[in-house]
Order: sequence, then structure tokens, then C-alpha cells
Amino acid sequence: MAVFKSSKRLCSWAGPTPQNNESAGKKKSVHVSRAGVYLKPLLVQCANAAIKDKKNPYFKYKYDRIKKRRGHKWAVIAITRMMLTCLYHMFSKQEAFNPADTDYSAIPEEMYEKFQEQYDKNAIKQLEKRGYTIIPPCINHV
Repeated sequence: MAVFKSSKRLCSWAGPTPQNNESAGKKKSVHVSRAGVYLKPLLVQCANAAIKDKKNPYFKYKYDRIKKRRGHKWAVIAITRMMLTCLYHMFSKQEAFNPADTDYSAIPEEMYEKFQEQYDKNAIKQLEKRGYTIIPPCINHV
């Protein structure tokens, strides 16, 4: 990643950025650039898969918000660029993907509860692996 000075440069090289074709205040084209003929279709496929992922809906929520305003195709290109930016930072910082801007208030209540249950089950499994005994709480209805 040292070849690229920033994630913007990587995105520009890979192609999921809009062209800036403007002259005398007249916009001629806002199509996606023709760069990255081999990489861009692969990134778009990855974005489509990330949108449909049920286990990690981070990109799905981002896609839904953008799709309302811009439409499906622009939203997919935006997700492609987001993913490429995430990859740039993951490789340059040598860190795992951990989005800090996850807005849990936008997640539907039943899905949030499902994720919370899954998180609790995984935590219990980790504690049991370490030798702890987990006793479920007593629910006393008064």
C-alpha cells in the first residue's frame, strides 16, 4: 500500500470514482472512470456480495441509505469505493475490519436482538472454553 499516498489515490487507480469532465461550468459526464478494467468488476461483485451478507449487515445499511437518494447502481459503486477504502486502511495499518461508525439505532429491533443473542452465545462459549461455569439467571416474575 506504500505505492499509494492515500486511499483516494488507490480508488482513482482502481476505477470506482466518477469522472470529472466539466468545461465552462457545463458538466459533460459523471460516469464512473474507465480505470481498473480488471479490478473494478471484481470489486463490484464483492460489493454486491457484501450487500447481501446476512451475518454482517454493515454495508447493507450503508447501501440502503444511499439507494434511497441515488439509486441501485450509484449505491453499489459507493459501496465498492467504501470497501476499497477499508481495504487500504486495513492493509496499511495491519488491522482487522472494525467499523467505528456502526449506527445500531438504525438496525431493526428484531435484528438487533438476534445479534445480541448471537454475541451472548459466543461470549458464553469463550468463557466455557476457559473453564468457567455459566449459570443462567433466574427470572422471578413478581
